[in-house]
Amino acid sequence: QEGGLEALTTLHYKGQPSQLNQYGEQLVFEFMKNPVATLKEAQNKIELLLNIQRSLSQISAFLQRFKLKRRKVGQIPEKADIDKQNKFKKNKLERLIKLAKGQRIKLFFVDAAHFVHQPFQGYLYGIKRFFIRAAAGRKRFNVLGALDAVSKSVTTVCNESYINAKTVCQLLELLADQYVGERIYLILDNARYQKCQLVFETAQKLNIQLVYLPAYSPNLNLIERLWRFTKKKVLYNKFYSSFDEFKNAIATCLTKVKNSDYKSELNSLLTLKFQTFDMLQINP
Repeated sequence: QEGGLEALTTLHYKGQPSQLNQYGEQLVFEFMKNPVATLKEAQNKIELLLNIQRSLSQISAFLQRFKLKRRKVGQIPEKADIDKQNKFKKNKLERLIKLAKGQRIKLFFVDAAHFVHQPFQGYLYGIKRFFIRAAAGRKRFNVLGALDAVSKSVTTVCNESYINAKTVCQLLELLADQYVGERIYLILDNARYQKCQLVFETAQKLNIQLVYLPAYSPNLNLIERLWRFTKKKVLYNKFYSSFDEFKNAIATCLTKVKNSDYKSELNSLLTLKFQTFDMLQINP
């Protein structure tokens, strides 16, 4: 009477509430305690627990309503000491970051990446599965990098042989030349070639402070995210027929990082927030 034919043909029926909703908290607790990998597994678990049969689309809708998403499983080094990580983060890392933001020191995160000339397989949407060619060689392009915590600029030393103590000393000398008069602090992992007498003596001579992460703590090293970014940009699902092409692709990507070509992407990726594992769900 008021809206005419248009109002008459409008469908307001939203269906009945899902019977699964009343068991929502119980099922969320069960799926958090004993995760499933597929909708079929979730369907079987619900039928076993509640004796309720639902289609896969209904199961999917229920999981989405309760924010249960299919997430990639992460890795935590077996020997990682969570308490030591938390203490390092609170007592050292956060203090150094504050000094760096206040321009009182130059803070760098240091690590080496060893890019092997082989396929880096990622995910692609398609009707059929995609295949990429695989280079036969096993040559490596090694990059030892120092990432500025504040400016996100990167300083690198590259080779095709090995990263060793002399390579680390090269990087120290390069940083000392680039930042004359600055108080330089480096965050490093515990690789043997970074924790030896030659490196200690060189750092002391150049007045560079070395700060070592707790063992097995890649989650606290910001530059690890840069290496993942580089792989995503130029290596995943890409075929380079020659090692020179492979090497140049990586070098070009890192040059663009130095030139701030990826500034917006890196600003959101390289935030000074670090994941710790004490509040995460860890499966045995």
